[in-house]
Amino acid sequence: MRHILNRLFEHKALVLMYHRVAAPAADIWDIAVSPENFEQHLKILRKKGNVQPLRQLVAELRDGKLQKNSIAITFDDGYIDNFAVAKPLLEQYGLPATFFITSGNIGKDEEFWWEELEHILLFTPKLPQTFSAEVGEGPFTFDLQAETHLTVELRQRHIYWNACDEAPPTRRAELFLALWQQLKPLPYIAQKELLGHIRDWAGVPVSRRAAYRSMTAAQLQEMGRGSLFDIGAHTVTHAALGMHRLPVQEQELRDNRQYLTAVTGADIPLLAYPYGNYNSDTLAAAVNTGFAAAFTTEEKAVKKRSSLYRLGRLQVKNLPGQAFAAQLDAWQHKL
Repeated sequence: MRHILNRLFEHKALVLMYHRVAAPAADIWDIAVSPENFEQHLKILRKKGNVQPLRQLVAELRDGKLQKNSIAITFDDGYIDNFAVAKPLLEQYGLPATFFITSGNIGKDEEFWWEELEHILLFTPKLPQTFSAEVGEGPFTFDLQAETHLTVELRQRHIYWNACDEAPPTRRAELFLALWQQLKPLPYIAQKELLGHIRDWAGVPVSRRAAYRSMTAAQLQEMGRGSLFDIGAHTVTHAALGMHRLPVQEQELRDNRQYLTAVTGADIPLLAYPYGNYNSDTLAAAVNTGFAAAFTTEEKAVKKRSSLYRLGRLQVKNLPGQAFAAQLDAWQHKL
């Protein structure tokens, strides 16, 4: 009983994780929140009155003075809609947020590799029947069988697929997931080479959808101006850090931080691990490169005894206001 009471009255904080504020036709990783729902989230968060900058939350944690039921808002990756849609709404409601930026895509007319891979395999009207490539430790071959043509039914199944919780519903989706798993741990150059091979096989040009780009350097600079928003590190290439050697991890963090500091003129003390992927070397790399704290994607609250380099965050899904309020309440009482 005492343990339960201690949990109920323990001071803790929730760090919310967003990626996109948009309404794409498909969102298989469940990372987009519509502008309408996001605004409802902000109204609820402002009503609670305990949203604080992430840097303040970390400082209070380090000092052992964590406020009860405080909340911080974060975004990952640096999508252009963070600037075009999320920023004005956050300013309208006066709520602070930290944007963890993958610097390698800033200002480039290209998409993140996983977005382009999804677009090619799940939504290209016609694909060759057999895919083959040297992947990982050897040759990889996959037969799409009767799914070379994208039928209306296949398209609908892809649009409504939740890859986080559901098995692939089609052969195309199976191929997508298999290649996603192969691409994720690769060094950036190898990722680009394999994605280029996939693009050539499919017979499609480089995907340059404007809505899937990252913000420009000028937009990033504006994001970092003033006191409402902070910029955080998220590697140069969105590397799955724990799948790389320590020197590679350190270079990803150091170069990312140096770029972000050069563009914004601000110190970059906070880090979020891409994919939430890390190992013991990653924790050492975060310390070695001078970060004050780092965040995972582990679904847990920040508490007095939380490790500064393994702080949890909670992915916010595309929920309407009432459902979001219920989710917040559940997190605050159960985590």
